[in-house]
Amino acid sequence: MKTLDKNTTASAPGRESRTADPLGPNSEIGRKLKQYYDDLVHDEVPDRFAELLGQLERAETAQDKD
Repeated sequence: MKTLDKNTTASAPGRESRTADPLGPNSEIGRKLKQYYDDLVHDEVPDRFAELLGQLERAETAQDKD
């Protein structure tokens, strides 16, 4: 009979420990979402959108001076 440490749980043969992958079957979804987010963060802002943001900033600055 095996003696188990109090922090160790017995698992069925062929099964991975729960600590190895805390999300279980959802871990692939998590990895895909993180990859999508990282790609999105590194994308450049489209020129037209940057122009609109500049116009808004100038309008707000002009309004603050009035």
